[in-house]
Amino acid sequence: MTDLCSEPIRLVGGASRCEGTLELKRTEWRPVKGPDWFLMEAAVVCGQMKCGSAVSVQTRENSSVSSVWWISSDCVRPGYPLTECASADVSSSILDVTCLDSVRLVNGTSLCSGGLEVKTSQFNQIWSTVCEADFDQQDAEVVCREIGCGPPSVLQGALYGEVEAPTWTAEFQCGGTESSLLDCRRSGSVRNTCSPNKAVRLTCSEPIRLVGGASRCEGTLELKLRTWRPVSASGWTMQEAAAACRELDCGSVVSMGTRNDSSVRQVWEIQLSCLKSGYPLRQCASSSLLSSSSQSGTILELVCTDLLVQPIISVSSSDGVTGALQSSSAGVFQGSSFTISCSIQPQYPGGSFQLSFNSSNTTHSYTQPASNHSAHFLFPAAEPAHRGSYRCVYDVHVFSHNFSSQSRVLTLRVSDPTVFIIRLVVLLLSLLIFISVIYCSHKTTRGQQTVAQKNLDVGGDEVREVMEEQEEAAL
Repeated sequence: MTDLCSEPIRLVGGASRCEGTLELKRTEWRPVKGPDWFLMEAAVVCGQMKCGSAVSVQTRENSSVSSVWWISSDCVRPGYPLTECASADVSSSILDVTCLDSVRLVNGTSLCSGGLEVKTSQFNQIWSTVCEADFDQQDAEVVCREIGCGPPSVLQGALYGEVEAPTWTAEFQCGGTESSLLDCRRSGSVRNTCSPNKAVRLTCSEPIRLVGGASRCEGTLELKLRTWRPVSASGWTMQEAAAACRELDCGSVVSMGTRNDSSVRQVWEIQLSCLKSGYPLRQCASSSLLSSSSQSGTILELVCTDLLVQPIISVSSSDGVTGALQSSSAGVFQGSSFTISCSIQPQYPGGSFQLSFNSSNTTHSYTQPASNHSAHFLFPAAEPAHRGSYRCVYDVHVFSHNFSSQSRVLTLRVSDPTVFIIRLVVLLLSLLIFISVIYCSHKTTRGQQTVAQKNLDVGGDEVREVMEEQEEAAL
């Protein structure tokens, strides 16, 4: 098998070695034609060329037919040489690929997540990790924008794989508006306080949106691969529409429609099999020209429900114990009555709350209609059987669909009040003994001081008497 370090591929005609027309050499250098190439395939090319993150791939039509290497997208995968996938062909269609040359995210669940690496030099092609102490939210905003993703959603330090990579030693000082990370100011001094193998791990949101509707969850679906464009409606069903609504954090799909727009010339075509496999829209998109005579000329419009806010769960009891709204656990005394309350911020009228209970050996659920966006579940006497995990589930029917949202889990402890009383008595007795010891110790110390003072006074009188007798004898 071909050594990937010397893989005969290149990008030509671009502003850098990481941008341009994709060419491959077997017997000779030829451009590559790739049917159904998407950002995932471009990312493989960028990785084999030791470039940064893939930001775009598109098919370009030449004015004339020429010899090309035909490479199926099904054959393109990390660790496998492209030369093994190529076959000779003639075509006017060729591939243009754009990779970044200084920043990339690696080993992530998508092209918008992973461990952050920067290239220390354009000459030695060495990639370095970034220490979490040298990177903040504004730096993350610049990176996410540079790699073509949405705003950062998760920024954390994490163990970076199994192999210790070189670490970038200067602190980034981005303002948040720079176009690339290396445009940011950097600290002049080298920092040596980074923990071993501790590196930045970043997750950016996907660059999709709905525009022109009454809310952020309604309108024309648009996707960004360097530029914002509408999405073609060709082949879409409610299943794909539901996936788009989930990716937008907009709950479930309510309706899907199409429209023609004569002002739009280019759209993003989505490979539906890729989307059904669970990949984000951005990784399944390719550029396409609108055609007024076919379905591919229609633009997709979606209506999703706004994502329901998370219900709040809390507990209160007759003995005065109240579970804080942000706490994950609470306790009540055995025999006391307690109430678990479920509530939600007003969004839609009606609905119901289901309180689910789980313990090591049983499961129960209780349901009440929502009244003023809340429900209260009363338990007359707490028993050991009530120990376990509780969760509120809010259900509502709107737009001819059912929607639900779950609260966090609340762990309930049931304590025996007798044990509490014994502990309280032991505590009070211990406190009383401690106070008594302190008092006796203080009293003994005061007594010793008094005796010493008396002895001092007696000794002083005797000295005075001796001195007076000596004075009389001298006279």
